[in-house]
Amino acid sequence: MEDRLNLEKFGKAFVPERFRPELKEYLLKSGIDYVPYKFFGILFWVTLVLTYIIYFSMIFKSISEMGAFMILIITFISWFLIQSIISFLIVMGVYLYLNVTIYNRTKAIEEALPDYLTLVSTNLKGGLSFEKSLWAAIKPEFGILAKEVTLASKKVLTGNDIKDSLEELGMKYDSPSLKRSLSLIIGEVESGGRIVEVIDKTIDNLKKSSVLKQEMAAATVTYTIFMVAIVIFITPALFALSQQLLEIIIGVTKQLGGSANSGVLPITIGESGIDPNHFKTFSVLAIGIISTFSSMIISIISRGDVKGGLKYIPIFIGSSIALFFIFSNVLGSLFGGVA
Repeated sequence: MEDRLNLEKFGKAFVPERFRPELKEYLLKSGIDYVPYKFFGILFWVTLVLTYIIYFSMIFKSISEMGAFMILIITFISWFLIQSIISFLIVMGVYLYLNVTIYNRTKAIEEALPDYLTLVSTNLKGGLSFEKSLWAAIKPEFGILAKEVTLASKKVLTGNDIKDSLEELGMKYDSPSLKRSLSLIIGEVESGGRIVEVIDKTIDNLKKSSVLKQEMAAATVTYTIFMVAIVIFITPALFALSQQLLEIIIGVTKQLGGSANSGVLPITIGESGIDPNHFKTFSVLAIGIISTFSSMIISIISRGDVKGGLKYIPIFIGSSIALFFIFSNVLGSLFGGVA
């Protein structure tokens, strides 16, 4: 218990006080109701160990013969840079994960909203007040929306204003449909108008918007399949073929160079300046970059939002790179005797 408290206090020192409310609000959107200061403490020690391993395995040997002052300066600079880069990469990975989580929660709320409002409308038609209708419509099958509305309803039942509670729910997630729906409902509640008619019209609009999004996604299936085929199959195959052609050219060049040196050919042929291993590394990096941006483009085409494609990036990268090595081995066995 004491170690945990120490880690939390230690991790809390890395988060400036003025950023703590914003960090807490951001984590609430992803379903985390507390700031994991312990994680920041553990993160520091993990990056410290990784920095130690990288420094002594890659840098210290090359500077061990220098003077003490130079070793101290290089050690300080390299240690700071390595740990900063590792920390940045880990934090960015966590940030992307939380962004995808928030995006998925937002989509889940948007999908459940029409059914939830339908129950609210039914409860209002049955004679319940608006506050009680919100509470009675909460069902487990609504998932994240049920939890969020439960929190808002509890605030209302404990004395908070219904307008403030619903506005807080609408501002919590970056969802235009949720904000628009709650804004219309809040305006009608304040004016004392026919709230049931407004909710029913809102439900119809939400369902029509959902149908239009599905039709748009279906219309772009052809483009999506075409891009997936290019990224996962065609791109690795072309890079693998280029690598084999490079190896064939290098092999033929070496043979011609040997013939020229032996006096058979009256020309001089130099060695190739391209290393096949370097080209393989370049191919893997290029395929990774192409896969990353292609998954984002596919998400924009099919869903209209780049965040929806972030979760497909590891799948695209892993599949395309794996197929690159498979194609390289297959083509290597086919063209192995050419050179």
